[in-house]
Amino acid sequence: MNSTLLRIGPSPWFNFRMVSWANLGRRDLHLDLRPALTPGARGAKDALIGALRDAVRSGRLRPGTALPPSRTLATDLGLARNTVADAYAELVAEGWLDSRQGVGTWVVDVVRPAQPSRRPPRIGTEPVHNLMPGCPDVAEFPRTTWSACARRALTRAPNSALRMGDPRGRPELRSALAEYLARARGVRTSDESIVICAGVRHAVELLGRTLGGPVAVEAYGLFLFRDALAAAGSGTVPIGVDDDGARVDELDGLRAPAVLLTPAHHNPFGVPLHPRRRTAVVEWAQRTGGFVLDDDYDGEFRYDRQPVGALQALDPQRVVYLGSTSKSLSQVLRIGWLALPEELVDPVVEAAGGQQFSVSALEQLTLAEFITGGHYDHHIRRMRARYRRRRDHLVAALSPFPVDVRGVSAGVSALVRLPDGAEPEVLRRAGEAGITLTGLSMMRHPDADPALPAPDGLIVGFAAPAEHAFAAAVSALGDVLRASGI
Repeated sequence: MNSTLLRIGPSPWFNFRMVSWANLGRRDLHLDLRPALTPGARGAKDALIGALRDAVRSGRLRPGTALPPSRTLATDLGLARNTVADAYAELVAEGWLDSRQGVGTWVVDVVRPAQPSRRPPRIGTEPVHNLMPGCPDVAEFPRTTWSACARRALTRAPNSALRMGDPRGRPELRSALAEYLARARGVRTSDESIVICAGVRHAVELLGRTLGGPVAVEAYGLFLFRDALAAAGSGTVPIGVDDDGARVDELDGLRAPAVLLTPAHHNPFGVPLHPRRRTAVVEWAQRTGGFVLDDDYDGEFRYDRQPVGALQALDPQRVVYLGSTSKSLSQVLRIGWLALPEELVDPVVEAAGGQQFSVSALEQLTLAEFITGGHYDHHIRRMRARYRRRRDHLVAALSPFPVDVRGVSAGVSALVRLPDGAEPEVLRRAGEAGITLTGLSMMRHPDADPALPAPDGLIVGFAAPAEHAFAAAVSALGDVLRASGI
C-alpha cells in the first residue's frame, strides 16, 4: 500500500489521500487519520486527537514513548502549530499524555480494558522470588567487559564474518573453545570437531535427528531434553538412577543408538556418575557402536570436591560433549557447542540445515574474544565463590526443617527432599507466595519403572536471584515450608 503525507488545504476542512507518516525527530510515527474522522469530528485537531488516542489505546504507542515537538509534527503533517499544541494539551488533560517544559511530551500508562490472555499465568512475568534451577544471576552479567569484547571483535572481524561462513560456526570461537575445554574440562577435541549451536536443547535436538532413536535418558532428568528428542522424532526410553548416578547396566537390554547422561553432576540428584559406571558406559558404546551424549551440566561450578572431568575424554570417538553459556553467563545468549566424533560432524551440520543459521556470528566473535582475553575464566571463578556462599546460606537456613538437602557439592541448585506427600502442598503455597522453583516429580520420566522410588522434593536454584534479593527469597521459602506443616 502506498502512503503519502497528509496535505491540509486552505479551507476549514482538509483533504487527505491515504495515511500520514510523521517524522518523529529521527524516528517515524505512523498515523492513520481516516478512522478518526467520525461524523462528529470538527476538523484537523479532532482527527489528530483521535489518531493519537487510538495509537495509545491499541498499544502502538507505549507508555514512555516521546512524541515530537508540536512544531515538528505540525510541519510534517502540514498543520498549524497551534492545532498540534491544542491536540497535545487536550490529551494531557484527558490523561493520555504528560508534558513538561524543557523535557517534552510523552505517553503515560493508560488503563485499558482487560483482554483475554492466551498465555499461561506467569509467562513473561517476573516472580517475586526466583529460585528456578539452571538460571544464573543475570544481575552479575559482565556487561562492561562484554561490550568491550563486542567492540573489539567487530573491529577486528574480517569482512567474511559478515557473510554466511563455515556451517560449524566461526573459527575464532571454535578455536577458543577447543583450548578452553581441553584446559578446564579435559575435553579432547579440535577446532574441526566443534559445532556451534543455540544451546544444549538445540544440540540434543540435532543429535536426535542425526542418530534416530529411541535415545536412552536418565529416569530423572530435564524434561526439556525429552521434549527436544520427541520433536526430533527419536523419542526416549528411561534407565534407572540411584546414588551412583545412572544405571548404565540397563542399556544392554535396550536397542538405543545413544544415551544422554549428566555424568559430572546429575540433574537433579546432584551425584557424579560412579567411575565404574563411567567406564562401563563407554565400553557399551564401543561394543554396540552407540554414542554417549555427555551433557556437562554444572561442570564448571564445583565447591567441595575435585572437579569431575568430562566423560568425553575416555573416548572422543564414541562420546559427544555438550556445553553452553546458559548457566555461566545468560540463557538468552543462546550459544552452545558440541565436541563431536569425526563421523558425526557432517551429519550434525546437515541436520542443522547445512548453514550456521542458529547463532549470530557477531555473538560468536564476542564470546571468542571474551574467552581468549581470560574474562570467561575470571567470571567463572568470581561466580563460583559467590554461589558457594549462597549455597551455604541456603543449607543453613533449611537446617531447622526435617528435609534432606542433596547435590550441593557442585552446580547452581540443590535437591531438597521433602516428607512423603508434601510436594504438592509446598508447590501450591510457593506459587501463592510468588516463588518459582521446580518440583522433583516434574523431572521424572513418564515411562520410568514403577519400582523406581518416587520421592517428594524441590529443585531449588540458588543462583538466579540478584545478590540483594537472595536472603529474602530463602526466607520466603522457609515461610512456605512452615506454613505447609514441615
